[in-house]
Amino acid sequence: MKAEFKKHIEEHFSKPADRFVNREISWLKFNQRVLEESENKNNPLLERLKFLAISAGNLNEFYMVRVAGIYNQVAHGIEELSQDGKTPKQQLKDIISEATKLRKEQQQSWEKMKTQLAEEDIFVVEKREIDDVDKEWLESYFIDNIFPALTPIAVDAAHPFPFLPNLGLAIILELKRNSNVEEIKKAEENTDKQKRYKLLRAVIPVPNKLERFIKLPNRTNKKKENRLILLEDTISMFQNKLFSGYEVINSGLIRIIRNSEIEVSEEAEDLLLTFETAVKKRRRGDIIKVEISEELSDGLREFVMKELFVASKDIEAINGMIGIVGIDMLYDLERPDLKYAPYNIRFPERINDYGGDCFAAIKAKDIVVHHPYESFDVVVQFIRQAAADPDVVAIKQTLYRTSNNSPIVQALISAAEAGKSVTVVVELKARFDEEANIRWGRNLERAGAQVVYGLSGLKTHTKITLIVRREDSRLVSYVHYGTGNYHPITAKIYTDLSFFTSDQAYCRDAAAIFNYLTGSSPPQKFEKLSAAPLNMRKKLLELIDEEIEYSKEGKPANIWAKMNSLVDTEIIDKLYEASQAGVIIKLIIRGVCCLRPGIKGFSENIEVKSIVGRFLEHSRIFCFGNGKALPNHGSRIYISSADWMYRNLDRRVELMVPIENPTVHEQIQDQILAANLRDQKQSWVMQPDGDYKRTEFTKDSFSAHEFFMNNPSLSGRGKALHKKQEKPIN
Repeated sequence: MKAEFKKHIEEHFSKPADRFVNREISWLKFNQRVLEESENKNNPLLERLKFLAISAGNLNEFYMVRVAGIYNQVAHGIEELSQDGKTPKQQLKDIISEATKLRKEQQQSWEKMKTQLAEEDIFVVEKREIDDVDKEWLESYFIDNIFPALTPIAVDAAHPFPFLPNLGLAIILELKRNSNVEEIKKAEENTDKQKRYKLLRAVIPVPNKLERFIKLPNRTNKKKENRLILLEDTISMFQNKLFSGYEVINSGLIRIIRNSEIEVSEEAEDLLLTFETAVKKRRRGDIIKVEISEELSDGLREFVMKELFVASKDIEAINGMIGIVGIDMLYDLERPDLKYAPYNIRFPERINDYGGDCFAAIKAKDIVVHHPYESFDVVVQFIRQAAADPDVVAIKQTLYRTSNNSPIVQALISAAEAGKSVTVVVELKARFDEEANIRWGRNLERAGAQVVYGLSGLKTHTKITLIVRREDSRLVSYVHYGTGNYHPITAKIYTDLSFFTSDQAYCRDAAAIFNYLTGSSPPQKFEKLSAAPLNMRKKLLELIDEEIEYSKEGKPANIWAKMNSLVDTEIIDKLYEASQAGVIIKLIIRGVCCLRPGIKGFSENIEVKSIVGRFLEHSRIFCFGNGKALPNHGSRIYISSADWMYRNLDRRVELMVPIENPTVHEQIQDQILAANLRDQKQSWVMQPDGDYKRTEFTKDSFSAHEFFMNNPSLSGRGKALHKKQEKPIN
């Protein structure tokens, strides 16, 4: 660390580590912003409900992966400090405190939302509100549609406590046997009979394939009316039917959260087989947390702790709905008036100018497609066209995440079956998509594709497709570089960029990357790209250093960057150094940010904002002024699959792609980045202490999401480019 920079740290912080925000706390702050969208009256009611469900789902995953990892560190006595100088134990204490607070706020939000739903004729009915008419209907529904799927288990010497899968729900009961006075007297004289009159404890696992809400018959003629009751409430109303001869004394719901991180030795001889085994073991991972109904008796609480081998600190009593993520089912109600108004997803006009021929359109000029505002179908069409084209010789693609019944995988299978050379790099370590990726890998292999599973010790996270085509007796290549996954479903809500080019330098670099992934031979040199873990970190540091030098020379020095997370300590320190040299830095970071902006004399030239709204900001874009104020035509722009995190820069295969075509350059800089920086309606500004403040806005304030929904992009416009459109530059 340079002496001058070290001096700045000592001047501003009591401990050097104080210059960083804790990664886990920063993530919780992000999820807090997601939750607060459930309170944002500018969002339609069912969209607000969806934000609440997303926040709950995010918190589940946070426990299953991040908290589980810290628990493991504590269990193994690891004392390694986080970048902000805290031990695992200290982190765990802070995390549990913040997460518990967040969970309580989720419950409060749900309680308020139930009232607001009722105002819109959507009623979530409590057990106490069920009258005889509803009860009669529910009993019939229970017998026909729930009872056959239930397996009540009395826990005793002959019946051990059942296994509950990750995120599994179960009703825990304490029962006593119905008996008359004479039977009790006889039992007092008989030791064996006495046992029959002791309390019985039992478990009813709730099948996860049953719908969480049951729709009750309407009581009015209103077409919009919906009356719903929770599945677990329905089961508890009729649980006596499962234990004939017993009376329920106390009962309540529990939910299990397990460690879901997969640990696999990269030295395994058969990585695919090893992952198949590891995925099966995941559902039996160590229990990290147990949520219980607040009304559960002390005796049943102790019973749960004993049977699940968990400590009191790992139990959280919930006053409200356990597993609140289940409310996402309500979003599917037919109430378009309570959802976002639909918008027209555009298809690049330039491809239509060429009669739908992707290759001809790309050969004419580079194209960038801005998802979800522009259809992901163009990516699917690109690969389908390659699969059907007799002149295509080879297709190479990386697959990190994709959908069930993926049209892209089907196109690759068709291409392989047609005799084309198809190479697919399937990443097994795509968290929570391992099973799907194993299945796709097997299917592709059966079709005749060459399937490889990446490099030992590295996760293949880059998104790239290379098409090799025979044209006029020579081979010509086309390449797609993406910032997001080849996933048609998430592409409807994630903002990402797809860059298409037939520039042969980009294509040669793509071929070199595939040779690296399949042959483990790193390229000696790239013509255009930078790649992690080979040279991307070095390139980023050089680009920041160049801006520092421009500032020292008295020239304008600017950095704009958009990403999901900023965690890497070396990059953060370099940004601090740049700020102190006078470089103006504007960062758009949706999620985790460990940098502290706006500290006078230290990071006062750095601004950080987070955009949380209708679409999930996912694209990574890096822009460097190159000696002039931004925006300018000579700036250096890159798109990437990588965030600025240690894992991305050092433990993953990632790409950073320079944008040189003038039209594409203008679109990304003057339209996409500028609109994100100008946004007010969905923006939060990070404070030096790591907290965020929502940007003040009015009905007429600028929204990046609304702008992109209503304005076509530049590079895909083709003959329509001359039409006027709004630009978001102030």
